[in-house]
Amino acid sequence: MPFFKKPLAGPGYIILNIIRVLNIIALLSVIVASWVMLVKTFRVSQFYFFDAVSHVTTFTISLFLIISELPICKDYFARNWPLLSPQSGFVALGVAMITVGCSILGNLNKEATRPDKLGPPFWRIVIAAGIVVTVLGFVNIVASYVFRDKDLGITARHVRQHGATAPQKDLSSSPSTASNRSRKSFRMMAGRSTPLPSYHPSTSRFSRAERNPKLPLTISRPMINEEQFRKITRSATPIERPDDAYHPGFQQDGYSNKV
Repeated sequence: MPFFKKPLAGPGYIILNIIRVLNIIALLSVIVASWVMLVKTFRVSQFYFFDAVSHVTTFTISLFLIISELPICKDYFARNWPLLSPQSGFVALGVAMITVGCSILGNLNKEATRPDKLGPPFWRIVIAAGIVVTVLGFVNIVASYVFRDKDLGITARHVRQHGATAPQKDLSSSPSTASNRSRKSFRMMAGRSTPLPSYHPSTSRFSRAERNPKLPLTISRPMINEEQFRKITRSATPIERPDDAYHPGFQQDGYSNKV
């Protein structure tokens, strides 16, 4: 939506940064809930190993999303995780948060995570973490479409970083755009011929014609130059001029049959 023509562009900077803080808090609560379930289900669950792998995976994903929300490792996310880079909105982040929230809430259906097993305070931590991160996932998806301008190529992350000045920023200098440009230039260079010299014989049409001339050859008639023969006759050993009849130019088919 073209909100950059309205005064909402400035407040959007504040709103999106508040949502960022809430995202980090919600993901930290998911990390706490994962460790609570990891410790509390140790004595109760019969499949503790698989439950532990599930909780550790949820913890790792939450920590990874927290890092993507912080202003660090921008080049890494631009190269390897473009859906979490400034060139993309918050849709991928929101979907990931909804998935994590559903995983946390799904663990409450197990016998090992009942309120009497976990304890009421820890059970409230788990259910609150699941609800908050799921709700914020939907909020991020909505904010991604509200605070973007598709015509200008401005995403909600640009607004969160630059505010109302996002349309004036040179987005072409961003890390993801630079990496895309470098990949494009690499593909262009890959299609070119190598500038190094070739040590193999040429196989062009002209070189083949030079190595394999067509037969019979057409030989011109002799050019009579009396002065040339006079110089030869002045030498010590006189040389007689050969008979013109034996010249290949006078023979049939352009070459001598006597050869």
